[in-house]
Amino acid sequence: MHIGVDARLLTMPVTGIGRYTTELAQELLTQGRALTLYMPQSPVVGDWSSPNVHVRAGSIRGRVGRMLWSQTVLPWQAGRDRVDLFWGPAHRLPRYLSQSIARVVTIHDLVWKHAGETMRPLSRFMDRTLMPQAVHLADRIMAVSRSTADAIEAEFPQARGKVRVVYPGVTALAPPDNREALRALGVSRPYFLFVGTLEPRKNLRRLLGAYARLPQALRSACQLVIAGGKGWGGVDVSQLLEQTGLTGQVVVTGYVTDTQLSTLYAHARFLAMPSLYEGFGLPLVEVMSFGVPVVTANISSLPEVAGEAGVLVDPLDESAIANGLSRLLTDETLYAELAGKARANAARFTWQAAAQQAMAVFHEAIEVRRSVSKGT
Repeated sequence: MHIGVDARLLTMPVTGIGRYTTELAQELLTQGRALTLYMPQSPVVGDWSSPNVHVRAGSIRGRVGRMLWSQTVLPWQAGRDRVDLFWGPAHRLPRYLSQSIARVVTIHDLVWKHAGETMRPLSRFMDRTLMPQAVHLADRIMAVSRSTADAIEAEFPQARGKVRVVYPGVTALAPPDNREALRALGVSRPYFLFVGTLEPRKNLRRLLGAYARLPQALRSACQLVIAGGKGWGGVDVSQLLEQTGLTGQVVVTGYVTDTQLSTLYAHARFLAMPSLYEGFGLPLVEVMSFGVPVVTANISSLPEVAGEAGVLVDPLDESAIANGLSRLLTDETLYAELAGKARANAARFTWQAAAQQAMAVFHEAIEVRRSVSKGT
């Protein structure tokens, strides 16, 4: 099977979906699949020197140019290369693919529908416009969680029967350093951790409000560490700390390296992730792979991913979040129980399994396309 991939996200610094594209494509190559990666310019992410991968890179720059490329040059190249199947890993499919090419799209979330106010306006418009087109064009749809699959079928009734759940894997993180290495980040006491881009959907304002509700003795015993780069939406952590009376009591690291991230995960008491919406929730799995439990929101995919290694809270209720934090800070029996289940829960998610399941979906799509081509 010759697989074509919309690899445009590999031409920019890695993001969550960019990492997903890279890891799944690399695992497909490891399993001996033949890929052609289509991108508007040369890749900056991943090693694509494998003999069974071909990179078709253009010299297109700018958002408008990339959009035109995806609907013109890309489908023309895929047809010329006679790919058997085309995979769009990021909510998009070209409208004008050859009718002989099977097509599969991955949908990670429906943030534009369920938490649209937390998105950049242009990104919301693009998803709201192009996702329905991709759902219509796709022979099969891969969803990264059962929650996302259910949301797709609820929003797009025509997708029923086409959606398959293929969980992402967990990227192997760099080995952690010892706890002393965290002093360079300003971390010198026991802590629990927040990891994520600082944007409205991550619900940082309510997390800080919940932390402020804890007794001073608990805050002194275990501080909050916030790790992540600035996003959009005017999330000003310094202002939030001032509003909640936490200035000087919370460590804000900014963007961290892979080694710093794994070290933060490895030594944390737990991870707090009370997001307003997630299609999957990768930090949950990453931290659980270190045997660390989580406090997360009882919403969208998060209970599904946290499994039996987390405390679930209402993300809209500061007191509920505070109660969840307090439970994992004070209830040692509960803490030991959840921590004991964390690694086994994280082990459910591997790129090897994801690639095998994706191939099963690809084969289904090819059979569907053959039937369509024959007019049956």
